Amino acid sequence: MGRSGPLNLAFGVIMDPICVSPDRDGIVNYTRAGDSAIWTGHYLAAEAFRYKVTESPDALENARVALAGIQSLVDITGTGLLARTLVPTDSRFAEAITREEASNGIFKGKLNGREYFWVGDTSRDQYCGVLFGLAVAHEMVTDPGVRSEIAQLVTRLLEFLVDHHWAVVMPDGRISTVFIGRPDQQLALLQIGRRVNSGRFSKLYRERRSALARFVIVPIAFEVLDDHNSYFKFNLATINLFNLIRWEDSSQFKEHFTFAYTVLRRTTDDHGNAHFNMIDRALKGPDRKRDQETPELLAAWLRRPSRDEFVDLRGTIPSCGQPDRACHAIPVEQRVRTDFLWQRSPFLLVGGGSGLIEAPGIDFILPYWMARFYQVL
Repeated sequence: MGRSGPLNLAFGVIMDPICVSPDRDGIVNYTRAGDSAIWTGHYLAAEAFRYKVTESPDALENARVALAGIQSLVDITGTGLLARTLVPTDSRFAEAITREEASNGIFKGKLNGREYFWVGDTSRDQYCGVLFGLAVAHEMVTDPGVRSEIAQLVTRLLEFLVDHHWAVVMPDGRISTVFIGRPDQQLALLQIGRRVNSGRFSKLYRERRSALARFVIVPIAFEVLDDHNSYFKFNLATINLFNLIRWEDSSQFKEHFTFAYTVLRRTTDDHGNAHFNMIDRALKGPDRKRDQETPELLAAWLRRPSRDEFVDLRGTIPSCGQPDRACHAIPVEQRVRTDFLWQRSPFLLVGGGSGLIEAPGIDFILPYWMARFYQVL
């Protein structure tokens, strides 16, 4: 199910190919490489759910490939920092990728004797997406080798953040972002840490939980004031609360986390979002209306083109508040073409490209295999 495969797994990580023409598959270049980390993490989660449902050797192999890709994004930096993406210096795609990502900072590293360019300016969403995928895979894939690799990788990622006081520090000393002011994200990542490496992170998690739990609501309450702009914030909040809530063992602290999720979900529950629906199913159990909607949304996704053809619904669908915002969630088939549909505003009236970029389809396979796992399908 879905489209993720050799076209989108360049150099072991997800990036989107620019094809020769809207109706041909020949690859001219790659784009959206700056988000390789987050979508490789989501892809890992999708294949992990698939493996749990089917025990397919292909799913296990795909999960291992994604895991190796994430490993390379950490190994290449030489410091434990997570890179956004990487590309061999001798690749014919290196020039275009590094040119497009130049504003993020281009660094050099070596893996297995081969030189690579890697992209810095790593953001919080890259970390959250990668650790989301690692957490799901650790739970769903019972292979001891895979679990051991994940535990080591999670430990390296978190120790880097903790050692740098939750700042993401580039090799040249520049700070690209900080997790300060995001108690929800700090606790979610540490929750994953204590799940896979209790001896290293349980005490630290409990300490931070005592200090931060009551503040988890603060950034989320601010973000829900705008349900259209920077919509990707809702994907980050949802995947972080997914692990934070379900693995919390204290009813006292779980109340704080669940309250924050309730505020978030009240904003997104009518957005026609299959991905958010499945997270909600995981956290809250069956719901007839929601669970009937999810298969319909997935079926509608399959009627969308895989390329980024331009969409302009202004003048066709009424707008509210601002020119590019519909008054109600747009049907899935008509929404703008993008990399991961469920992190884009369902109200967005205009967007897309020239029909040359092939999306990876992770926005189908992740909610699909979650729906299979949670028996919605």
